[in-house]
Amino acid sequence: MNRLVLVLGLALLAGCSTVKQSRTRPDYETVDKAQVKRLVVVTQPLPDGKQEVGELWSLIARRYVNQNRDFIAKSNLAVTGTPEDTSFKGLCVENLEGILWLSPQVTRTGKGVEAAVKAQLLRCRDGQEVWAAEAAGSWPSEDDRYKEITAQYTSELGPEVTPYVAPTFRLLSATLDTLPRPQLNDAEVEEKIELGE
Repeated sequence: MNRLVLVLGLALLAGCSTVKQSRTRPDYETVDKAQVKRLVVVTQPLPDGKQEVGELWSLIARRYVNQNRDFIAKSNLAVTGTPEDTSFKGLCVENLEGILWLSPQVTRTGKGVEAAVKAQLLRCRDGQEVWAAEAAGSWPSEDDRYKEITAQYTSELGPEVTPYVAPTFRLLSATLDTLPRPQLNDAEVEEKIELGE
């Protein structure tokens, strides 16, 4: 009986999960783990149609993958409209090897935010997908656990982003935690340290 309760409890928790699905190329360990490390983060289309919120998404994602997933995310940007070229070849400059593309749907609702994201890590050399995930959820804008982060991003990007910070951080951290980890050599570890994030 206890086992049945445990299994049902785990099933219920899984049903409430933020991340709906994620996948990594089956050849990741032998191909991309050692080749796709330096990234640009792109948010397109703009979440809730707002440039500053797009910048928030890209900045949170860049810092998160630098601090928690061993990538060397060198830059971030937010772009209007929908991508005409989803391989983003024009962004593969200055030895970048991959693009972390975030395609959000965001709506303010009362005292919170409903958000969903389709995320992909694409190789620069051929535009192929290395990893992808989909996640969604609804969160309050005010959350004591994210007070400092909210203050930090508000200070950097302006008060327009304040209601979006906590929900965006919660959604993106759960999503980006499903990314694989690249293998960095000693020189790349130094390069990453020099980023200062």
